[in-house]
Amino acid sequence: MLNFNVPHVKNSTGEPVWKVLIYDRFGQDIISPLLSVKELRDMGITLHLLLHSDRDPIPDVPAVYFVMPTEENIDRMCQDLRNQLYESYYLNFISAISRSKLEDIANAALAASAVTQVAKVFDQYLNFITLEDDMFVLCNQNKELVSYRAINRPDITDTEMETVMDTIVDSLFCFFVTLGAVPIIRCSRGTAAEMVAVKLDKKLRENLRDARNSLFTGDTLGAGQFSFQRPLLVLVDRNIDLATPLHHTWTYQALVHDVLDFHLNRVNLEESSGMENSPAGARPKRKNKKSYDLTPVDKFWQKHKGSPFPEVAESVQQELESYRAQEDEVKRLKSIMGLEGEDEGAISMLSDNTAKLTSAVSSLPELLEKKRLIDLHTNVATAVLEHIKARKLDVYFEYEEKIMSKTTLDKSLLDIISDPDAGTPEDKMRLFLIYYISAQQAPSEADLEQYKKALTDAGCNLNPLQYIKQWKAFAKMASAPTSYGNTTAKPMGLLSRVMNTGSQFVMEGVKNLVLKQQNLPVTRILDNLMEMKSNPETDDYRYFDPKMLRGNDSSVPRNKNPFQEAIVFVVGGGNYIEYQNLVDYIKGKQGKHILYGCSELFNATQFIKQLSQLGQK
Repeated sequence: MLNFNVPHVKNSTGEPVWKVLIYDRFGQDIISPLLSVKELRDMGITLHLLLHSDRDPIPDVPAVYFVMPTEENIDRMCQDLRNQLYESYYLNFISAISRSKLEDIANAALAASAVTQVAKVFDQYLNFITLEDDMFVLCNQNKELVSYRAINRPDITDTEMETVMDTIVDSLFCFFVTLGAVPIIRCSRGTAAEMVAVKLDKKLRENLRDARNSLFTGDTLGAGQFSFQRPLLVLVDRNIDLATPLHHTWTYQALVHDVLDFHLNRVNLEESSGMENSPAGARPKRKNKKSYDLTPVDKFWQKHKGSPFPEVAESVQQELESYRAQEDEVKRLKSIMGLEGEDEGAISMLSDNTAKLTSAVSSLPELLEKKRLIDLHTNVATAVLEHIKARKLDVYFEYEEKIMSKTTLDKSLLDIISDPDAGTPEDKMRLFLIYYISAQQAPSEADLEQYKKALTDAGCNLNPLQYIKQWKAFAKMASAPTSYGNTTAKPMGLLSRVMNTGSQFVMEGVKNLVLKQQNLPVTRILDNLMEMKSNPETDDYRYFDPKMLRGNDSSVPRNKNPFQEAIVFVVGGGNYIEYQNLVDYIKGKQGKHILYGCSELFNATQFIKQLSQLGQK
């Protein structure tokens, strides 16, 4: 698209064509996790501007637009044509534009006699945000439209629900057009996921039936990684597992998302400034806000985002030591080079060292990049560690793991809730909700009152519990509670390395918990459906094959072989804990791929807020 919708030739000589990129907020969210400003510049984008900002005319430059086909965006584009802002216009719509809106643009172009300048109009079908090679989320701008709360509001009307479902389906449709594959769809019955499945099946079918304009024929097909076999799409509803999004976690990426402000692959940190050196009565210093991008280019992040936190702390330390060693080597060579002509020995050392110095100098950019990443992760990991220590997150994590795996508990839940030093009111609420959700039988009224009192004393808002109570009563009719496997995190002795006083990270008192792989409900469901295992949990999942012309569930000839590729999509919101669990699961399966998608990505704080709104009287 940035190359005027012509395939990009890697090693063509000469400069790229310089151009401006105009996007709306939706376009910005799609591009920002994927391309850095430098990468945009390499593709010839000198300027990238929001559509609805004041833009000066640049009459001799082509403009690439990347926007949603909304009423106000189209109006603004027509205005640009009238004002003759650019030399030529390449219009790319994130989602398909309707016939009537296209006519509006055509009329505006005619009126502005700019028809020849509108070079291309494209539907890009890119209405989803890619956060990782194997993870995507639907939208960010108006995510409250498709949030868990929006789908589960008791007072939602049918038409509102239709709108929510259409929004989700539009994005999923774009996703499959981009993949170039028509999936086989499985979903649970009687849930929002089923509504999505029915609509998506219909939309894919209609597109396939219109052979002339089908998006799944010809050159796009087979271009994806899924050439020979169709992927499986598993649509699950958030309601099958409400405990995981509330769970305290122990892996790096999920922790960053849980305790820091981490959004579209960028983490925003407030750097605390020391109070010691300011004179009494001075105004407290403003906190510096720093933001860091955690991207696939960052090798350390790619390698460790799924590692348990103590391991991350140790790796940062090792990287730092190896960096210091390299730096010292460069310094040492410099000082030797200053010895010229002092004595015979130095001369003979010189020729040998010139070679070394050249290699040291040539590795400087690499060294600086390494230093940047080490600093970045030292800062991020330190910020995470502060939260772990201040809120005793290791204790919460371990205790919740035990609850979820039905192991005997070593201390009473009431003690943790009443302990003023353990965590924030929200941490306590999360712990209690997990206990309540996972319990085989709900606690007796008397016990519940006691817990409620303790929670209220600890400063918790009880609205989320109100909602979970209704949800549980309803879910009980539907099915048995989900089990979370029966393994727990085993505490090992604290890492001796990190305990050294030389370490950046003072891990004293933080448990070094090592994770054992256990499949969360979403991973279990995927495993059953992908490997074609028979299991009461998934046996009555519906089966859709949009390529079959007619046929309902029972009569469709089913695929009997295990799938190689699968996409899991959670309707109602997902989280990094589930994503990581799927990534770990697939590591053991040779030659298989999984993608994880969700209608929105929330951390426990955001999820509790939604539950609380749902639970309000």
